[in-house]
Amino acid sequence: MQTTTVETAEQLGLTSDEFERIKTILGRTPNFTELSMYSVMWSEHCSYKNSIVWLKSLPREGGRLLVKAGEENAGLVDIGDGWACVFKIESHNHPSALEPFQGAATGVGGIHRDIFTMGARPIAALNSLRFGNIKDKKTQHLLKGVVDGIGHYGNCFGVPTVGGEVYFEDCYSTNPLVNAMSVGVLKVGTMVSATSYGAGNPVFIVGSATGKDGIGGASFASADITEESAKDLPAVQVGDPFQEKKLLEACLEVVKTNALVGMQDMGAAGITCSTAEMSAKGEHGMIIHLDKVPTRQANMKGWEMLLSESQERMLIVIHKGREKEVLDIFDKWDLHCVQIGEVTKEPVLRFYMNGELEAEVPAESLVLGGGAPQYHRAYVEPKYFEKIKTYDIQEFPDITNAKAVAEKIAQLPNIASKRWVYTQYDSMVGTANASTNAPSDAAIVLVKGTRKALAVTTDCNSRYVHADPHAGGQIAVAEAARNIVCSGGEPVAITNCLNFGNPYDPEVYYQFVHAIKGMGEACRKFNTPVTGGNVSFYNQSPDGPVYPTPTIGMLGVLDSMDQRMTLGFKQTGDLIYLVGRSYNDISSSEYLHKLLGVEYSPAPHFHLEEEQQLQQAITKLIKAGLIQSAHDVSEGGLFTTLLESAMAGKTGFEVSTNKAFRKDAYLFGEAQSRVVVSVSPADKEKFEALLHGLVDASDHSVRYEKIGVVKGEHVVVDGEDWGVVEEWKVKYDTSLENHL
Repeated sequence: MQTTTVETAEQLGLTSDEFERIKTILGRTPNFTELSMYSVMWSEHCSYKNSIVWLKSLPREGGRLLVKAGEENAGLVDIGDGWACVFKIESHNHPSALEPFQGAATGVGGIHRDIFTMGARPIAALNSLRFGNIKDKKTQHLLKGVVDGIGHYGNCFGVPTVGGEVYFEDCYSTNPLVNAMSVGVLKVGTMVSATSYGAGNPVFIVGSATGKDGIGGASFASADITEESAKDLPAVQVGDPFQEKKLLEACLEVVKTNALVGMQDMGAAGITCSTAEMSAKGEHGMIIHLDKVPTRQANMKGWEMLLSESQERMLIVIHKGREKEVLDIFDKWDLHCVQIGEVTKEPVLRFYMNGELEAEVPAESLVLGGGAPQYHRAYVEPKYFEKIKTYDIQEFPDITNAKAVAEKIAQLPNIASKRWVYTQYDSMVGTANASTNAPSDAAIVLVKGTRKALAVTTDCNSRYVHADPHAGGQIAVAEAARNIVCSGGEPVAITNCLNFGNPYDPEVYYQFVHAIKGMGEACRKFNTPVTGGNVSFYNQSPDGPVYPTPTIGMLGVLDSMDQRMTLGFKQTGDLIYLVGRSYNDISSSEYLHKLLGVEYSPAPHFHLEEEQQLQQAITKLIKAGLIQSAHDVSEGGLFTTLLESAMAGKTGFEVSTNKAFRKDAYLFGEAQSRVVVSVSPADKEKFEALLHGLVDASDHSVRYEKIGVVKGEHVVVDGEDWGVVEEWKVKYDTSLENHL
């Protein structure tokens, strides 16, 4: 068997120190197969070795949590009435950069497997996508491929895509971000754990055959992207949604038999990861016969099987004596179900090939929290902060033609309708989605068999995080919570997908550390603990890192659909109010960045206490039945919010700006903690009385102002007719498509 050296280790992405650590663990020099296993399991993608010390600082406990972060494949939250929700978000960035269709498709497939491996049925999918300049041919190629991949896999698999976000910034040109989220439900007490125990219990591989696609994918995801990366195409997996649909139904059928000891999907690092994680969790070991694994190619080597990331595969451990009923189920669904080993009492993994021992390693030594290293990386304030500190709003005169600015903003790629994207996703398959025809700030998903609904969203403005990682991390959580509150839900918990550059760059690591701190503070403020997620480092090219992008996937609960609130204006004559405080602030806005070309400015105004007071006020207004619509102010500012509410309601509006503020800041600034609501004239006094009761002398209590009325077909600002809403809608709807 091939001997290994420190040079071999370094070629596999390990350090010399890590090679010595492995030798100490084994008490000998590892062979090539063993070293390959450690290289993938100790990669950043699997071990979080450069991030775990900070991830542990995030709040991971809460009243509704049934599983703490890291204990299982995904978070498990009690939503009441005997039901629980399983949800998680993960990245598939590097594969999507090289092969956008399969990279995105297998990202969707992988995150759904994380959900149903716990025994839950996926009922909704979301995503968060980042691309470079929309005018670039490469960006257009990546965008089309990623959207096609997501749509193909999700539509064929039969789970509706109900929400998401798409941003375009130059820094994502080489490294697009493809973050996929899945949401599923199960009855409380029916969860399947990713564990293995009971010496002699059989171990089965089920689903697709194992091929050479995706070998080393976890290590590939833990390196910067360069022009040479195209040579790594075998590290991109290939997905089959129809096979996964059969696997889903077969696995959920097996769950009902109670024959399962545990079940784990095969994602990153394939057989290596699933055998190691299940064994470590159950404090047992396994003997695995690799020659029994169904393969797509002849003469696959042992290390190739162990590292393959072929899709649509599961590892299951069942109670001895229950084999036939499990085999019958998978046979019915025409899926492989092959015993490849058995559980051992000794917590060691032994892999054989045709009777020869290929690898022998302690299970615990491979996994996160076990033998995998944990590093404290150095960090230093980024040099570009000096440029941000020189920003002065006074250098930019206020606008004189607000209508012309508004027309440009409504057609910016980050603002304009993403209709071209979402019309390629089936949002109604499975009929769980309740938000398509009456949009709200978060997607509303019905929980069949109950009166309940889930409010789900993905959020992150990475330019804010780039400007101020701490405040930007807070804002990402706050906006997700605000979207759920504006939809009538109660924020419950989050999953996160932390996309950053190279962790060995102290300036990148500074962004990471401070974004984590901000996120943690906001999660504690809104009582939304972290249930899990993933870290994606190395989103970096020779041109530099992407914006720090800690994407937040948040879950909220509506006890009844009666609580639901939508964003469209409803009736002519309804009064329009701005709830929240206005500021002379255009920092990091689309207006300042895209129209004025300012790359460096602070994050927009934000204060946690102010945000909490606002969200509590909106919740009280919805529960009291005093508002007709609610839509938060985010990218594009107040005018964009008004326009989107008008387009959704197919009605015009008349508003007046507040002369105490610059017109550009009032209409297009992105200061946080503001919501536009519409109120029936009959409820005006009760509405104002409720809010007035919340106003006090503190610096952060809620403020509100009446700014206009729902009226006619036109957009009227400060008495000036800006045209018909339908004409605005045509520009807003077609702008993105016109670039493609």
